[in-house]
Order: sequence, then C-alpha cells, then structure tokens
Amino acid sequence: MNTDTQLTDWREQALQFEQQINQTVIGLQPAVRNIILAVFARGHVLLEGNVGVGKTTLLRAVARGLGGDYQRIEGTIDLMPADLIYYTYLNDQGRPCVDPGPLLKHGDTLATFFFNEINRARPQVHALLLRAMAERSINAFNRDYHFPHIQVFADRNRVEKEETFELPAAAKDRFMMEINIDMPGADAELDELMFNPRFHDTDRLVAGVANSGIYYRLNELAQTVQQRIQTSPKLHAYALGLWKATHRPQQYGIQLTDVEMPQLLMAGASPRGMSYLVRAAKTRAWLEHRDHVLPEDLQAVFPVCMSHRLFLNPMYSYRKEQLLPELIEGVLDQVAAP
Repeated sequence: MNTDTQLTDWREQALQFEQQINQTVIGLQPAVRNIILAVFARGHVLLEGNVGVGKTTLLRAVARGLGGDYQRIEGTIDLMPADLIYYTYLNDQGRPCVDPGPLLKHGDTLATFFFNEINRARPQVHALLLRAMAERSINAFNRDYHFPHIQVFADRNRVEKEETFELPAAAKDRFMMEINIDMPGADAELDELMFNPRFHDTDRLVAGVANSGIYYRLNELAQTVQQRIQTSPKLHAYALGLWKATHRPQQYGIQLTDVEMPQLLMAGASPRGMSYLVRAAKTRAWLEHRDHVLPEDLQAVFPVCMSHRLFLNPMYSYRKEQLLPELIEGVLDQVAAP
C-alpha cells in the first residue's frame, strides 16, 4: 500500500473517530475538531470552561476511542510531585509497600495522561509534568523512564480561583492548544442533555465509545502527514506576518479600545508555538483532503494555538478575557493573506 492510500485510509478513520465523539458529547463540534487535530498532530491539549459543561466526559471519550494505556490524576492543593511517580501503602501483612504512580504504572506504553483540575496542583507538580510533556521522560529511582507515546490532556474550570495556581508560561507553551468549552447553545441540544437518560450516566456513555486501537500508530502517521503536506513560499510569508503581529500588533494597524498598543504585550508567540501552529494547519489540510496548506488552515487553528501564548502586561491583564480575543481577531483581520 502506497503512502497516499495509507493517508486516505487514516483520514477516513480519523473522521469516523470524530463522528463517534460528536455522538457521545453533543454540541461541542468545534472543540472536538480541534482535539482531533491536536491528537493527529501529536500535541498536548488544555481545556478550559465552566463547571459541568462536559470537559471531563469529552476527554474520557477521546482517550477510550484512541485506545492505549490510560492514566488519570486529580489536581488538589496537597498533591506533590512524588504522587505522580509512586504511592506508598500498607499491605495485608501490615508491611509498607511502594507501587508505581500514574506516570510510571504503564512504563513506555503510557498513551493518554489526563490531569483533571490542573490549576489546583502546585507549581512543583507543574514542573514535573512539564518535563514529561517536553522530553517525554522523567528521572525516578536513579533511572530515566521514557514515554514515547504520551499525550497529556488537562482541564481547568474558569469559575473557582481560590486554592488554585496559575500555570506558568513554560507549561502553557507546551500545550499545542488551549480549547474553551462552552455550554451548547441550541435548545434541542440542551433539551437532550436535560431529558435524555443516555446523557445522565457518564460512565455508561463513555463505555459506549468503541476502542479504535489506533493510538500506537499515531507517531508514525503524524510524521508522514507533516512530510507529505506541502507549504508554499507565500504561505511561509503569511505565517511569518502572523508571528510578527503577535509581537508588534501596532505595526500592522491593530488598535484596541483604551489600549496603548506598544505597551499591550509582555510576550508574543514563541518559535515553538508557531511550529505547533504549522503542524496543526498541516493536519487540518490533511483532514480536508488536500496535500497543501491554505491560509484558511492557519486561520482556523490560530486562536486555539495562540491565545494562551500571548501574555499581556500587568496593567492590562485584568481585561484579558476581553482583549485577547480582540487581539487575535485583529491579527487575522490585518495581516494580509495570500
């Protein structure tokens, strides 16, 4: 089977997987598409939203559908880095025992690591997770443990601020995407969620997702997609313009209300962030059955790849929820597409 045929077959599997997730969690189609892009581009995902909108259910459904070894941990104020590596207990004979924690339990076959309520964990825990995400390895018990397949999903709710810790910039930058999960807006979808018993038992709902068993082939597939999907010189120039606009928006004629534009940003997008943007855009082009990237591919993934990488100066940070979407929209409007 040649490479083009393989990519076509994989595309069909990816779209079937997306359809299955959309049947499990309703009203979240844009978020599901972005998660599919991140999965097939091999990028970590951070979800943010209000309480009870389906973040955890969505990630559990995705993990089950992908297959592979899965571990989950709950973020709490007293969680320590060691809790990810090992846990101690007394056995039936009353003797102390040490067992591998969630990061080490499955060794190098760990596929999906789900960190629930990540903003409740301490910075020390974030630092350990950062190494696992960045290097796909950690050091414990005087040896290195490698996770060639690991994909981190994390979520946080935007309501509660007490006893929470803001993710450091370095940790945010390791996530390919930050995806906002909002409550479905259509009355028919809200009616289903309220009155259809199918959506009242989350465990049974997630158990109904078929295990595709595709996970351990994703690294090879993602590499093939990145090599086969082409980008033109004009697209390179456009992406460079988008990047520069995240650092110096005023030079592109971007103006926001009651903002001194030269003082707006403390930091723009990183080189890593832009490489993630291109990876996601190539994956989108592949899912759209194209062998080349169009400006619309970059535009579609720009908000979810960039919003968490733009850091406002403290004088404007209290308006972050308003200013960041306006800035993203301004960049896409003002930077000329080829």
